[in-house]
Amino acid sequence: MGQDFAVQVMYQGIITVLMVSMPAVGVGLLVGFAISLFQAVTQIQEQTLTFVPKVITVLLMVAFTSPWVISLLIDFTNTLWSTIPSMAR
Repeated sequence: MGQDFAVQVMYQGIITVLMVSMPAVGVGLLVGFAISLFQAVTQIQEQTLTFVPKVITVLLMVAFTSPWVISLLIDFTNTLWSTIPSMAR
């Protein structure tokens, strides 16, 4: 196993982690921004107003994108397992 191979595996792992996490993080960011804007306009400073909608939308996004995420993780795992024989060379 050479240094180039290790860097390639790490790169693919980081890209996979970013692709898996971006839908939930992006939705949480957008909902948080919208709620913060609403709070600034109306001057309502309720803590549950920021927490509950973000948790609900992130959980819904995770549920909605879970088939895609699982297939992406399975593809990454299959790629890793198929490259194990070439590591010994």
